Amino acid sequence: MKPVAALAALLLLVASCSSEPETPPVELPPSGAKFDYQIGAVYQPEARVKVVVRDRGQFPVGDRYNVCYLNALQTQPDPMDGSLSWWKQHHLDLLVKNPDGEPAIDPEWDEGILDISTADKRGRILDIQKKWIEGCKLSRFQAIEADNLDSHTRAGGAFDLNATKEFMKAFVRHAHEKGLAVAQKNGHELGDSGKKYIGFDFAIAENCQANGECGPYAEAFSEKVFEIEYSDEAFQKSCSDRGGKRSVILRDRNLVSYGHPDYVYEACPSA
Repeated sequence: MKPVAALAALLLLVASCSSEPETPPVELPPSGAKFDYQIGAVYQPEARVKVVVRDRGQFPVGDRYNVCYLNALQTQPDPMDGSLSWWKQHHLDLLVKNPDGEPAIDPEWDEGILDISTADKRGRILDIQKKWIEGCKLSRFQAIEADNLDSHTRAGGAFDLNATKEFMKAFVRHAHEKGLAVAQKNGHELGDSGKKYIGFDFAIAENCQANGECGPYAEAFSEKVFEIEYSDEAFQKSCSDRGGKRSVILRDRNLVSYGHPDYVYEACPSA
C-alpha cells in the first residue's frame, strides 16, 4: 500500500473508532391508535387498546405500546424513591423553597417542586432521574410521559419556562440514547419548541378541548397526539372535530380501575 493510501486508511480507522456510538432507534406509537390512560389504578385494557400509559412503578402490558409515566419536575408519590419525603431527606437543596424555607408545594397534588433554576441543579436532578428512565427501559416500556411541564407557574419565580426547556432537552436526549421515545405531557404554551427544540416525539394532552388548547399540539405533532378529556361535553365535541385523525378518550378524573363505581372510559368510535 502506498504511504498516502496507508495514511488515509489509518485516519479513517481512527475516525471510526473515536466516533460516538449510534443512538438506538426510537419506536413511536401508532397514530390514532386506541389508548388507555392508567396512571391511577391499573387493570387489563380492552383488546382493541394498542397504547397504554402507566406509572413507572407498574408493569407494562404485553403486546401493546407502553408509555412510562414519570413526574419529571415534581416529586413522585409515596413510597417511591423520588417522593417528597425522599427528596427532603436526601436532596433538600434540590427542592424549590418558600420564603420560610419550607418546600413549595403544588396544592392540587401535594407534591414538591424540583428546583431546576441553575445548570448545576438541572444536571444533578437529571443524574437522579436517569436511573428512573433506565428503569422504564428495563421494564420494557417503549416511551416516557414527562409530566408537570408547567411547574414554573407554581415555583414562585424560582425558575421560568426557559429553564424547563433546557432541563427537558437534556432529559429527552438521555431517553433517546436509551431507545425511549418521550411524550410531551400538556404544556401547550411550548408551541412548536416542544418538538423542534426539546425533541419530544408525540404529545399526551389533558382537557385540551375543554380548555381550548388543542391547536398547538396538532401544529407541533400532527396526528401524534393522544387526548384525554374528563367531561362528556368536551369529549363529544373533540370526537366530532378530531376523532378520525387522533386518539381521543374520556376518563374519570381519579383514573380509577375498571369495576369501580366511578370508572369511566370511552373512546371515539373511529379510534
